[in-house]
Amino acid sequence: MSSLLILKTRICLKYISPLFNPSTAGFTPLNNVISKLSVSSRLLCTKGGSRHAGNNRKEDRQREFNIRERLPFPKSVFAAGTAKRTAEYQKKRAEEEPNFPRKNKRVEPPDHPLTASEWKSLKLISPNPDRFDVRMMSSMLADGTDINVAKSLLAYVAMDTGTLSYELLLRYLTLCVGSGHHSEVFDMYDIMRSRFRTLDTGASSLFIKGFSRTERWKEALTILENIKRAITPSPRNYGDTIAGAVLHGDGDTAWALYAELMEKGLIPNQETWQALFQCGLSHQGHEDGLQSILLHMRDNQIYPEETLAKDIKAWFESLPEQKWIGSWSPVDPRGVCRSCQAELESIQLSREEYAQLKDRVMGDVIQGRDIFNKTTPEELESFKNFVKRKPAFDVVIDGLNVANIGIKGNQSQTLLEVVSELERQGLVILVLGRKHMQRPSRSWDRHDMSLVQQKAHCFFTDNISEDDPFLLYATLHSGNHCNFVSRDLMRDHKACLPDGATRRLFFKWQRGHQLVLSSYTPGKRVRFQRILSYDTIVQTNGGSWHIPYDENGAERCTYEVPQKWLCLTKAK
Repeated sequence: MSSLLILKTRICLKYISPLFNPSTAGFTPLNNVISKLSVSSRLLCTKGGSRHAGNNRKEDRQREFNIRERLPFPKSVFAAGTAKRTAEYQKKRAEEEPNFPRKNKRVEPPDHPLTASEWKSLKLISPNPDRFDVRMMSSMLADGTDINVAKSLLAYVAMDTGTLSYELLLRYLTLCVGSGHHSEVFDMYDIMRSRFRTLDTGASSLFIKGFSRTERWKEALTILENIKRAITPSPRNYGDTIAGAVLHGDGDTAWALYAELMEKGLIPNQETWQALFQCGLSHQGHEDGLQSILLHMRDNQIYPEETLAKDIKAWFESLPEQKWIGSWSPVDPRGVCRSCQAELESIQLSREEYAQLKDRVMGDVIQGRDIFNKTTPEELESFKNFVKRKPAFDVVIDGLNVANIGIKGNQSQTLLEVVSELERQGLVILVLGRKHMQRPSRSWDRHDMSLVQQKAHCFFTDNISEDDPFLLYATLHSGNHCNFVSRDLMRDHKACLPDGATRRLFFKWQRGHQLVLSSYTPGKRVRFQRILSYDTIVQTNGGSWHIPYDENGAERCTYEVPQKWLCLTKAK
């Protein structure tokens, strides 16, 4: 077996050796190297594995709930960028960790093409010579290295080993597509199709993207059909072909592909929508289709990025005889657009929405299959009876969660000050805690806890129980006016809900009912982050559209919402 391998390598090197002149240390263009390898190295090239991816309370109690706050600041915990600012603040406060030397240093690519001897020297000093070629090509991808440097690497590897691995060719192809080197993409397509029986989805996706940008864009449709024979194409595959059709003026093909994408239940990416709105700018028609995109964003709580929002604005303003006017407008804390003075939709749930959410949370979160991993049947039943005996609550406090926001060792004082602030507002309060909070200790002062129990109704669960299900049960049972206080963002509980529509409804309810301490200093007034009165969602009344969008470069967690709005109104 070894003799056969050596023989094949010698045959391969026979074709490569004339390509390099030791005296001049030059190299021949890559295409010539690969074409001469096409016969001999076909047997030696390796291919990676194929990868083909109290309920009678009136609802107007909400208006009586007057949490004292500073209007401009602080922003809600759900405001875009809050998590990033918090992380940066905590990072500054943290002690610097020692910088230990990394074991595997990154391979830095050269800034100009190298000769075979230069590549060989660089490989010898590499920390991982066996994977030198792949790691080097990966570094070129990260740095956007000049394509000629990558070609010189491939020429060296072909001469040195007699083979070019599928993995290496795939990385080179990625570099070609990303750098817009179309002729190299065409060459790689011919080479890989002739050398390998099939291409994996990674290579096919790269060829779709590469071809879609060129005059050969219709070949991307053929590659898309080939992918369909094995798997469902990705939203990115459809998006690239749609962009190619729009770029070359074939709007009908673009919309047919978009309809197919939606029928398969795939989620379009922002670039796909941007291409379709740009198509609307150059080709009149498809108004219903473009407005359906906005309604899809509304129904699925999707926010366009700023670049897409600009194209949406341009499209509306281009509509003949409709006289749309677009502006970038802030929304004041009352939920009024400062551009057109329209009042945005309320964050409060309708009676029908509230009833639907309550039923789902009670069934899937409170009484779900794993509920007794968090409590016991006896404890849950005891709590339900406790809630029935009490008046409907105005606010439910996660006692342990709130107490731990203050200075360690003084939790009871923190909890007492929060309860006292809410009691001053005449609210009916429930504090949920753990039984260990009733035992006097340095953290839990007996006198403080006695005052807490005088000012609020209290229920203490077993120390091993989770209190979030109890908090959700008491809050929802008390009615739509009831709020809750916790720093927990309830992501695990939202994930237990059975469908996206219910999860979005839960998030809307949460943003309209969750109180979070904005700051706390012992002995000073307790302040809460404000609860916004309006819903952050794409909305329209026929004569106007209000579209929240993400600023370019902004980082937003999934539980945060944008703070910027596009206002579109018809001129009167």
